[in-house]
Parts: sequence; structure tokens; C-alpha cells
Amino acid sequence: MVSKRLNGIPASGTVALSNLVSYMKTRGVDIVSFSMGEPDFVTPQNIIEACKESLDAGFTHYTPSPGIPELRKAVAAKAFSDNKIPCTAQNVLITPCKHAIFMSALAFLDPKDEVILPDPSWVSYEACIRLAGAKPVYIPTKFDENFVVDPARIAEAITPKTKMILLNSPSNPTGSVMPCQTVREIAKIAIDNNLTVLSDEIYESIIYEGKHFSIAAVRDMFDRTITISGLSKTYAMTGWRLGWAIAPEGCIKELDKLQTHSISCCVSFTQPAAVEAINGSQEEKDSMVKEFRKRRDLAVDLIREIKGLEVNVPKGAFYLFPKYSSKVKSEVLCTKMLEDAHVAVTPGSAFGPCGEGFFRLSYATSEDQIREGLSRIKKFMSNL
Repeated sequence: MVSKRLNGIPASGTVALSNLVSYMKTRGVDIVSFSMGEPDFVTPQNIIEACKESLDAGFTHYTPSPGIPELRKAVAAKAFSDNKIPCTAQNVLITPCKHAIFMSALAFLDPKDEVILPDPSWVSYEACIRLAGAKPVYIPTKFDENFVVDPARIAEAITPKTKMILLNSPSNPTGSVMPCQTVREIAKIAIDNNLTVLSDEIYESIIYEGKHFSIAAVRDMFDRTITISGLSKTYAMTGWRLGWAIAPEGCIKELDKLQTHSISCCVSFTQPAAVEAINGSQEEKDSMVKEFRKRRDLAVDLIREIKGLEVNVPKGAFYLFPKYSSKVKSEVLCTKMLEDAHVAVTPGSAFGPCGEGFFRLSYATSEDQIREGLSRIKKFMSNL
């Protein structure tokens, strides 16, 4: 009874692993989990209070499908001031980030279209592309180049079927940040070949070195770019399922058409809280980013003490993508690590062909857990 479009799509590797870890923990197994990209902090109190106030005020019914005007205005102002994206509230659709990517694929891709994306990249991009009937075209990135995609390789991969380039910076799973010049070169390729760019910028505020640069800010790129971002990672709001798409007004109308036939609108009482997240105090957010940097440095130092592992120093997000020397497949390695060492990491192969020989480790957890987990990994690798 399963449709052909769904039959060939595997379940999310990261979510499946998280479910397994949760099950093992309920059985009393002491698991150190580095598997999920979820901050371990509590959502800042000012945001929680704003949500409570909207509930107490009875703001519990449908909102306009593209989001409440105050939030669309706040997102547009943030995108312009922070990222120089030339947008207004009419260019904003409030929607969960993953839903925005899924809808963008359905709205703008046809069967047999090709989408260029870096390899490795987040697990759900390929699924969204294939569910739209299109084909992902992976562009290999290299460990020695900090996994930054080479624009020349993108240009070489373009065919008459190419419709879109998908970018993610800072990157999940590698933490790489695209330099401004790289972004500009990719923008020129998109313009010269009349391509749409889908830019996932959910980690835009979690950067330790360098600066985030939005491709929609490049001259002549706004009209061909869909920018995705949100609150989940920056404000520890993963459970709130609230983000946005920024695009030309015509594109937003088409995405909103899909939204009206799917989720109708985002949860009403979370939207005033999102306004507070954007316009209110940023002190806790800034503290979280500082803590992530400390954890990154700690995890990198500890991994570099483990024989058989190599790791880059990522410039953003909260992931490490260590390379291991064993010839064991990453899925086998990570399964054995979970069974023997009770440490959960995600196989690199879940993120594309170039992810084989790596695993993803999220350091969005406490320093104690980082020390304990990497101590277990060190012992595990010595016995492998």
C-alpha cells in the first residue's frame, strides 16, 4: 500500500538513532548520547513568559496561514539588519524549518529535475528532493578543505536538468562555514545558469570564527533565493517547531498555498513568543554560543588524543565530524560503539557518500558528558 515515492525513502537516521537511545535509556542502560542536534539548555525565560502570556490571553486559535504580522515583520527586520537580505514582511512565511525545506522541494521541483548539494549534508535534504520526484546530485567536499564546497565543482555538475542549488552554512554535519568569496562565486553560477538557490541558515547565529554571509544578500540573488532559518538551535527551541522561509513574494504565495493544505498555520501561542525571542534580550543566546565554543574546544582536544581519529575545528554549528582510520563501515562502527561503549554517535554514511569513514558527534551537551563519552570512545577505539 506504500506509494512509490515513499517506498525508496529511508527513515531519518538521526531520529531513528535518537529513538533507539531513548528506548535503551528506559531499559536502564547508561548512554552518553552525541546523536541529536539539540541544545541541552532550557529555552530562555523571557521567551517562555511571552508564551505563557499569549496562552493566558486566550491566543489559542488559528492565525493567518503565513504567520502573525508582528512576527513576519520581526523576521524581516532581523534578516535585513543581521544578514542584509532586502526583504519585507511580505517576503516571510512562518513555518517549521524542516517543513519549509519540504514545501520548497514540492513547490519548485518537478520530476527529473536535478538539485546540486554538498556531500556530506543533512540527512533530510535528499529525502525531500526525492519525494518531489527530483534527483540529488552530490558535490564531494574534502576533510583537508574543511568540507567547504568548491564552486568549480558545482559549475562542472550543472546539466540542462539542473534546477536548484542547495546550501547549508554553517553545515550540519561538519560545522563548516562558507567564506564570503565562496558564496559570491556560487551566486554567480546560479545567476549565469538561471538556477534557484535554497539556503538553509538555521545555524546562522552559532558561529565561532568568521562571519555568516547570506547568499540572498548578493546583488541580483534575492529574486532566485529561498532562505530558511528559525529559532530551534539559536534559542534552544527545538520542540517549538517554529521557523521561517524568506523569498520573493510570488514564491511565498506558492509556499503558503502548500501550508494552507498541510498544517494550515504554525501554533498560535508560540508566535508572540517568537517575536520576543527576536526582539527581546539576547543575553542568554549569546551565553549559549560562548558555551558551545568552550565545548567545541574541549571535544576537539580530547578527540585529538584518541588514536585512529582525526578531526577539523569547525567554525560553526555544534557538530564534529571525526574521520576514523578503521576500514569498518560507519554504520557498523556506530552500532558497535553504542552496543559496547554505550555511546551514541551518528554514522557518517547517513549524510551522503562522502560521509563514509566518518561519524557525527554533537557537542550540544554538558562538559561532563563530553569528557565521559570521549573517554569511552577512546577505550572503544583502542580495542577496535
